[in-house]
Amino acid sequence: MNPGSQPDPEIFALLQDLWQRHLPSTRERLELLEQAVHKAVSNTLDEDTRVEAQSVAHKLSGNLGMFGYKDAGEIAGEIEHLFKTFVPSATPQLTSYMERLRVLLQGHI
Repeated sequence: MNPGSQPDPEIFALLQDLWQRHLPSTRERLELLEQAVHKAVSNTLDEDTRVEAQSVAHKLSGNLGMFGYKDAGEIAGEIEHLFKTFVPSATPQLTSYMERLRVLLQGHI
């Protein structure tokens, strides 16, 4: 959890606990997104994977924002949009966003 703007200590402790409990699903979602991006790069992205990636990015966007990772949440929202309207020419941008998301979350997940 991002300690940048801390609520009172009791609420902060509860949010930290909740973040820790959500870490496994957050990691899994990031891995699913990473796999979808790799498929996009290799031109093997199928419709089911695209739809799943869009949904996962949407969930990540909300969860990351809720836990104080505003920039990471916004990047996940951009990834969601790219998967929603996916065209092969967007692959470099998608790759760039995914790399940025990993950098923003490095040390937090």
